[in-house]
Amino acid sequence: MAFDGIVVANLAYELKEKLINGRISKIAQPETDELLLTVKSASGQYRLLISADASLPLLYLTDTNKPSPMTAPNFCMLLRKHISGGRIVDIYQPGLERIIHFTIEHLDELGDLCRKELIVEIMGKHSNIIFCSEDGKIIDSIKHVSAQMSSVREVLPGRDYFVPDTMSKADPLTVSFEEFSSHLTMKPMPVSKSIYTSFTGISPVTAEEICSLAGIDSSIPAKEYSEDLLLHLYTQFSIYLSAVKEHTFTPVIYFNGSEPKEFSALPLSHFSNYMPKEFSSISQVLETYYATRNQITRIRQKSADLRHVVQTALERNRKKYDLQIRQLKDTEGRDKYKVYGELINTYGYNVAPGEKRLEALNYYTNEMVSIPLDPVRTPQENAQRYFAKYNKQKRTFEALTVLCKETAEEISYLESVQTALDIALTENDLAEIKEELTNSGYIRRRYTKKKVKIKNKPLHYISSDGFHIYVGKNNLQNDQLTFHFAVGNDWWFHAKQAPGSHVIVRTNGVELPDTTFEEAARLAAYYSSMRGSEKAEIDYVEKKQVKKPGGGKPGFVVYYTNYSMVIDSDISQIQLCED
Repeated sequence: MAFDGIVVANLAYELKEKLINGRISKIAQPETDELLLTVKSASGQYRLLISADASLPLLYLTDTNKPSPMTAPNFCMLLRKHISGGRIVDIYQPGLERIIHFTIEHLDELGDLCRKELIVEIMGKHSNIIFCSEDGKIIDSIKHVSAQMSSVREVLPGRDYFVPDTMSKADPLTVSFEEFSSHLTMKPMPVSKSIYTSFTGISPVTAEEICSLAGIDSSIPAKEYSEDLLLHLYTQFSIYLSAVKEHTFTPVIYFNGSEPKEFSALPLSHFSNYMPKEFSSISQVLETYYATRNQITRIRQKSADLRHVVQTALERNRKKYDLQIRQLKDTEGRDKYKVYGELINTYGYNVAPGEKRLEALNYYTNEMVSIPLDPVRTPQENAQRYFAKYNKQKRTFEALTVLCKETAEEISYLESVQTALDIALTENDLAEIKEELTNSGYIRRRYTKKKVKIKNKPLHYISSDGFHIYVGKNNLQNDQLTFHFAVGNDWWFHAKQAPGSHVIVRTNGVELPDTTFEEAARLAAYYSSMRGSEKAEIDYVEKKQVKKPGGGKPGFVVYYTNYSMVIDSDISQIQLCED
């Protein structure tokens, strides 16, 4: 997550455009470390969310309101007393620091015009919201920082406000080539790391982008590069950051399928494997990114119990399967005992009483064999002993062959449920998977008076040629898609010998172009355990060739005549429909 000085610069510029001369009409503190300001300006009414949460500090404009506590916290009451109804006269960012100052003009108790500073510091666990007087004295802050908590700076009422310069970083917007080169070459570390540790507001992602634009290896220390290469790097550094000076930002989120991987205020060309989605506002980027990430995190947390059920069953079945395979191997020599019995019956008349071995010609292979005998038994009894051993191992082999097949199918089914949990994006997806596991006997059903009907749909894509592609998100949807939705001439795709989704392409009787075949195969690769692979083998066949065996598990199908292709799992260019 690149919430760096460049993103903050974009935010400061956006806020300045929309909030300058706006009046603060409402101040709320919905969370311990969070403020929600309502500002009325000439261009409309805006809500400004400011969070100093150590794990997720945020600052952006939003349309979403939040409920406030019945009793306002002290910091909220203080702000209401001083700046409620105040006018925002300036918004600025010092250097490229992750700090935004709001200068607010208001009338004091005597009716005199005065100014206050609301300072937002977006600095990870050190994030804070600090309220200062015009002369830089701290009036209060949403988090108090004492000398015992920090030896660098106290944030307490009455103290002077200052920005701690603990890292001795330079301003990247004003640095000269000599300073740039000196900062980088004096640090024995990869050049990308020396960039983000030498200059304020530069994140590791931005440093990698600058190295990528310069075409140099970011893992090599700067002191190993010639002066010409460092000058070329400085030129790219300056060109990239010139967008900050000129306020030509391009707010963007990079997606891996439906999951956001990174956001930025400027393009990231080295993220070419991800699908970029541009926004008109950095606030929209931040709200979308964190809302989507929070949803994914929440779904993963909610799926923990289901994952535990599936993982426990998988481990149990894998151990059982290994034991069954070992027992099956023990029966591999069963035919030998049948031959021994036959040979003893054939040549047993030559065996003297008390003999421990019979040397005989194996008429199946024309080779001599030595057959161990029990000296206290007759030849007929020795033959019967070998036949009994053969029959026992034959019965064991036949039973274990069936059991191994059943256990292998159970493992395959549980792996498919595990993949469905990885694909799940909503609580309805999890509810459907839970229903499937309940039907399969892995979860005990709880009977309630009212049965809740789950409303959930498969994923729906449009190929670049305009064909509709549907992707099942779990085994129940897979069965529904393949056997109730698709018709005979539709095409069916699935990762070869790997758990994953059924992918259906609606043909409407039209022959599919190659591009649609490739895009459907990519979806089948992405929504399978092969996700992330550069090469995945995909089977595809007309739906009428796909059959459901009697008593088969949900999602299990058979097909005998099919085509295959090897393809990557990049679906960044395929359009997802919001049904």
